[in-house]
Amino acid sequence: MGEIKFEVLIPNESLYDLIEKNDRLKNKYILSEINDFEDGSWRYERFNNYIMNNVALTTLSIEEQNKIPENHFSSIQKACRNLRILPNDDAGKGSEIAEILLYAVMKDYFNALPAVPKIFYKQNVNDYAKGADGVHIVLNEDDFSLWYGEAKFYKDFSSQIDTIVDSVFNSLTSAKIRKENSVMTNLNDLNLILDGNPQKDKILNFLKPDTSTDDIKKKLHIPIMILYECQITSQEINLTDEYKEKIKKEQLENAIKYFQKQDNKCLSSVFNYESITFHLILFPVPNKTLVVDKFMNIAKVLRGE
Repeated sequence: MGEIKFEVLIPNESLYDLIEKNDRLKNKYILSEINDFEDGSWRYERFNNYIMNNVALTTLSIEEQNKIPENHFSSIQKACRNLRILPNDDAGKGSEIAEILLYAVMKDYFNALPAVPKIFYKQNVNDYAKGADGVHIVLNEDDFSLWYGEAKFYKDFSSQIDTIVDSVFNSLTSAKIRKENSVMTNLNDLNLILDGNPQKDKILNFLKPDTSTDDIKKKLHIPIMILYECQITSQEINLTDEYKEKIKKEQLENAIKYFQKQDNKCLSSVFNYESITFHLILFPVPNKTLVVDKFMNIAKVLRGE
């Protein structure tokens, strides 16, 4: 099977350019990807293949990931065993799918380096797992940026906006930002992914505890991955231009609502809030329960259950 690539509906565009020349929207971006249809149905297998192709990114340490080419199947089995499958927790069901999708999009779209495989540390060393759902570094020629992400899977995105805003707000305290930096520098994963990179010392020095979070926020990006059940998608059988326009319109409306609420919560409470860049990443599915069940069935087989 060839490499899976989803269609990009909105290519990480600034809402300032898309919607309104409002200065508050200059650092607010939206990225939207959509899956295809086949024989009148949304392609569940294609989606889950993409997730399974990327499962190791966050469920194995960098050292273990580096061994995958020589021991591929057993590595994927181990990656699946590190998943925390939650059969009796409806609210938590599928959260790891969103986290894996975040890591995959960061790799495929932003060319990011996964500095801390969070699901691996949630399973193995709980203290290191607290905080962001995704921790990445993006290299830009002779500079770099830090990406501390949130990942959620909801049956309804619009009804959960306040919950997402609260989660992002809580992640922006100086203590939380400093904690993420500390996690990166205390683990060996960052050293491994930066091995031989000319920016390694520069990045490690920047992440030292005495660096002001005011400076960190200037390099800080918050990707907010929202995987969500979409009524428009559930009623569609073809990837038509009309369908795409409906999805795009709904997503842009929800993005404006989301960032308005986030600004109301954070603008006066988070120092240097305007220095941080935010990316709302949206991926609609027709039925959350089916996505989760199909994923869990595959994962359980690979786990040997």
